[in-house]
Amino acid sequence: MTRKVKACVIGAGSAGLFSLSALTRQTKDFVIVNSGHLGTTCARVGCMPSKVLIQAAEYFHDRAHMQTAGLDGTDQLSVDIPRVLQHVRNLRDTFVGGVMANFNKGPAKKLIEGEARFVAANTIEVNGERIEAEAFILATGSRPIVPDAWQSFADRILTTDSLFEQEDLPGNIAVLGLGAIGLEIGQALSRLGIKVTGVDMADTIGGLDDGAVRDEALKLIGAEFDIWLGAPAEVEDNGDGRLKVRAGAREVLVDKILVSLGRRPNIDSLDLAAAGVALDKRGMPQINPLTMQIPGTRLFVAGDSTGDRALLHEAGDEGRIAGFNALAENVQDFRRKTPLAIAFCDPNIAMVGARWSDLKQRGDIAVGERNFDTQARARVMQKNAGLLRIYGDTSDGRLLGAAMTAPRGEHLAHHLAWAIEQKLTVWDLLAKPFYHPVIEEGLQNALNDLASKVGGRPEGLVEVPFA
Repeated sequence: MTRKVKACVIGAGSAGLFSLSALTRQTKDFVIVNSGHLGTTCARVGCMPSKVLIQAAEYFHDRAHMQTAGLDGTDQLSVDIPRVLQHVRNLRDTFVGGVMANFNKGPAKKLIEGEARFVAANTIEVNGERIEAEAFILATGSRPIVPDAWQSFADRILTTDSLFEQEDLPGNIAVLGLGAIGLEIGQALSRLGIKVTGVDMADTIGGLDDGAVRDEALKLIGAEFDIWLGAPAEVEDNGDGRLKVRAGAREVLVDKILVSLGRRPNIDSLDLAAAGVALDKRGMPQINPLTMQIPGTRLFVAGDSTGDRALLHEAGDEGRIAGFNALAENVQDFRRKTPLAIAFCDPNIAMVGARWSDLKQRGDIAVGERNFDTQARARVMQKNAGLLRIYGDTSDGRLLGAAMTAPRGEHLAHHLAWAIEQKLTVWDLLAKPFYHPVIEEGLQNALNDLASKVGGRPEGLVEVPFA
């Protein structure tokens, strides 16, 4: 027997739940199919528990600053890793609890727990039951990538899916992959007293493609733990319970490895070929990022399942777009927001808008810079290190992008993202108020530097527009 519904959402994570806000305005005739844990990747094993760990590490790291400020006794502080991890889980559970409370108010009534696979273009099978729908939203999330060759020592492999469930951690860990997550956690573990070696085959950290900012970030963060770049990690069992990690000519013995090589979309188990969907060599369908539709089908993809921007705010937008378009008579294009990427290391790493790698060959780009070594508020905080670079159009000063490793860079990045979203110029931003003393004055300095290199200067006073 086949059950018929208007729409079927496969996956009850962030993107799937966000899709319901748009979908439920059009129909109440839908089901949600989910296999695995409920509670969202962000709340359970991603954004939130990692930030709790980072905050605990920052508390301990700042003890040195307290001593210089005349606060004695900080040398008596110590780290209890099991208690730190329990604190992470306690807070994590409250975040998951909030997600589940909202889920249980409504969507849970539509939930079918089981693994879905397509048997036709408009039909899936779950637990032996067939479900036919006019449209499907695929929001199946992702899983950590771990090379098959390493499965023989899987007991010594950590991923973000397992890290926060540990009762304790060993004293020596290699972090393989220094994108945002690997870099954040590597620094946090190092600050908590664990010997960390970070390895990445790329020649950068945190995804930075601006060489000047990359060099500054590497200088600052690399002073805290060993970072090896430019060679892939090779791992083998050392025979004494430890693992040998090699990268180029360097090697180290560690107790465990944290594998942070990215995440693979959970789309392979859906058997999309049975729905008539063509897949590329990665096993991924073509997806229109403006509609979230797989062209020529009534299938829509959102969140980590796309294999693209694995970020909560992007998953939210993609879910809403998919939910709106799933049952729409005419599928609509939506304008995507200004790209924004942040790594919560210290100092923060952030990239906003157009990337330097896409702009540097153009002849009409100017760069405004500010080094934070002497920035007043940063000196007060004893966080006076970092570099901000803002990219603008030389003709009129329109802001195009930025990269930074800066104290409180997460906030500076948002100011710039909003400005780029509104197509503002450097002159528009310089006319805004900048209080004293704040970190944002570093942004003001970089804007002034950019203003000296571009056209479009308004009449009168730049900082105080005519009435």
